[in-house]
Amino acid sequence: MLLQLKDTGELVKILEIQELIDPNNDVVHAREQQGEEEQQPDSFKKENLVFPSGEDLPRCWLDANYRGGNA
Repeated sequence: MLLQLKDTGELVKILEIQELIDPNNDVVHAREQQGEEEQQPDSFKKENLVFPSGEDLPRCWLDANYRGGNA
């Protein structure tokens, strides 16, 4: 799955989807998509990622207590 960094607009390829959808993880491992050579895996904070369309990640992926009404 490809996501985009909010600040630079660069695309990153998520290595573990389970890591992304688990609201208890603040960080995901991904590879930046630069040029033709595959980049080394790096850690990215989920709060700094959006879908390539610019849409934010679902709250249930970011907040383990999203159903508790703690806004």
